[in-house]
Amino acid sequence: MQFHTILTSIALLGGLALSPLDLAHAQAKTAANPQADGIIVEMSQAFAKADRKRLTALLPQTRGHTLEAWAAYWELRARLDMAGPTEIKDFLSRYAGTYQEDRLRNDWLLMLGQRREWANFAAEQANYRMNDDREVRCYGYIAEHTLTGADVSAEVKRQWYAQKDADDGCTLAASTLHNAKKLSDADIWRKVRLATEANRPRAAKTAADIISHRAGKFVDEVNTNAARSLSKQWLTVTTTAKESVVLGLIRLSLTDPDAAAQQMESRWSTHLTPEQRSWVWGVIGKQIAQRLSGDANAPFAKAKDSDLSDDLLGWKVRAALRQAQWGVVLGATEAMSPEARQESTWVYWRARALLQLAKTDTERAEANHLFESIASVRGFYEQLALEELGQRTTTPSRPPALTAQEKADARANPGLNRGLYAIALGLRTEGVREWNYSVNLHQKGGMNDRELLAAADLACQHEVWDRCINTSERTKTLMDFEQRFPMPHKESVLRRAKQIGLDPAYVYGLIRQESRFIMDARSGVGASGLMQVMPPTAKWTAKKIGMVDFKPHQITERDTNIAIGTGYLKLVLDDFSGSMPMAAAAYNAGPSRPRNWRGQSGGPVLEAAIWAENVPFQETRDYVKKVLSNTTNYAALISGQPQSLKSRLGLVGPRDANAVQVNTDLP
Repeated sequence: MQFHTILTSIALLGGLALSPLDLAHAQAKTAANPQADGIIVEMSQAFAKADRKRLTALLPQTRGHTLEAWAAYWELRARLDMAGPTEIKDFLSRYAGTYQEDRLRNDWLLMLGQRREWANFAAEQANYRMNDDREVRCYGYIAEHTLTGADVSAEVKRQWYAQKDADDGCTLAASTLHNAKKLSDADIWRKVRLATEANRPRAAKTAADIISHRAGKFVDEVNTNAARSLSKQWLTVTTTAKESVVLGLIRLSLTDPDAAAQQMESRWSTHLTPEQRSWVWGVIGKQIAQRLSGDANAPFAKAKDSDLSDDLLGWKVRAALRQAQWGVVLGATEAMSPEARQESTWVYWRARALLQLAKTDTERAEANHLFESIASVRGFYEQLALEELGQRTTTPSRPPALTAQEKADARANPGLNRGLYAIALGLRTEGVREWNYSVNLHQKGGMNDRELLAAADLACQHEVWDRCINTSERTKTLMDFEQRFPMPHKESVLRRAKQIGLDPAYVYGLIRQESRFIMDARSGVGASGLMQVMPPTAKWTAKKIGMVDFKPHQITERDTNIAIGTGYLKLVLDDFSGSMPMAAAAYNAGPSRPRNWRGQSGGPVLEAAIWAENVPFQETRDYVKKVLSNTTNYAALISGQPQSLKSRLGLVGPRDANAVQVNTDLP
């Protein structure tokens, strides 16, 4: 669809919630003044530069534009610290019901929290619809506690522990509740440990300062030089000192878990509490497990499951899976929090453990009940659960076709149209936020499945494939597989896959994960196009596949990107002897890492699901699972036949000593 056509069609449907007369005037003004699009783009750039004067000067020229609400938001947000309550409330009233209204309310709530205006904060928070900002939620807990005396400690801990860095809201909430004796020193130290393990020294010190300046100083010393802090004999005298030992051992384990284990055995174990010992052994076990060593089970065995976090328990499960220790898998999943136990990953492995250990029909029935609770075509473990129940992945029946009215309602949705318009102008971040807000928040509390399918259809019609997929995936009971797994550029992809002997379902599964079919997608590290190819890799691959006169700028061209991306994928797949999981890992993390992750000669041969779950990098671990799940669903769509995810996974183990490495210089 041509750019001008997209904008024209959206402009005729979009606009704010104005009267018919005002809407007609706005549409006419937009259609008659395409230069206004340039003003909008310029304002977005001025906002990024915090150029208040330019924003104020340009704002009048956007009156009546489809994206006027964005222009007004940028202008006011840039000077929000100087704006008065009346002006802010006027904005909220004028743009009531829009994403921009609630986004500015979010910004204002943050400002009220920073100013400690709790009564005003509480009054405005009641109108806040998105509620997606952790710092705002933490400020809200302070306001509730301050104004009503409510005990909000459980909620504060949940938000604070989940936060990687330190912010004013959650730190202040923790400090306020600590002063009120609602959070203990042990609660604070838990946050310090989590931050230290995540290598977030500032967040660790900020948390320790809540206890005392002295505690913060200890933490600072540990983060500066863990080995030196552990050499001090007097560290075991107080609780703070003992926690400093725990932190020092955590820091040491991040780089040398064997040395941390040696120090625990020879010096520190007897000085720490049982809970502290468990935590340290858990962290040591995690670090060894991430090195894919069988030795991880020994430190985990010295830790009490009930003392470990869900993350540490997860790594205990992964290490146990590599050694087929199903009893350990069962115990560790049992010790997880209720929230973690509901995740499909741990439901599946718990069910597998129960099945492996079952001695009675009742125990086998319990395992099958767990499989049934997650079995579907919606994801990796859901598909594996299907196969455990003797079923395969098939394409669900399409829901009844959308009616003309349902489609018309989606086309008439102002927020969806503003989202599409912004994306068409190149303001993808703004457009995606607007779109997501519109499908998440609705007058009835959220779009129902039919409305979501209609919104997804609108995105598909405009070839905004990421919003098409994202929106279609939100349905709960209805499922339109052709929306969820679209096949843009079908002729080019199928032709190229056939030419080089690649499974087209695998190609589509990878593209869907890499770029969501966004032609001009560009990652933070410079990967470009549909198949997200890095410039050096593109140059190397072009030479390998005989692409003459390749120029770097061509990587964003559709057919060139597909040719190079599929060419590289085929080279990687051949190098890993046809293993789709390993090739996907190599595509995401580079081939050297999965070569190491497969283990050395004499190492275990694993189910690929176990191997994938043990990939040390979370991004790559999730990537492999999603690409293979996508591939299985695309295969069902393309072939019309039931498909097996397990058959695509296979086994992963050390390279055959007699196998020839196809490309030693594979980047």
